[in-house]
Amino acid sequence: MTTFMDVHHDMKGITAEQLSAAHRADLAIEADEGVHFERAWADPDAGVVYCLSEAPSADAVKRIHERAGHPPTEIHSVPLSV
Repeated sequence: MTTFMDVHHDMKGITAEQLSAAHRADLAIEADEGVHFERAWADPDAGVVYCLSEAPSADAVKRIHERAGHPPTEIHSVPLSV
């Protein structure tokens, strides 16, 4: 499994409740693609949401987010962390 950080733009004004609902939507179907979404962060003023996941591929992350109704703008693998 690889760690991924994906980014969603155009989410200006997102609330904590909306972020939580979006994360729960991902969690409800993540197993279909072998993905596990670990955490999500948002900057409502900038309209940016970040999600951290473990997945077999970036495409699997993209498919889950698309099915949940919030396709990512960017997906980056994170091969190193401390």
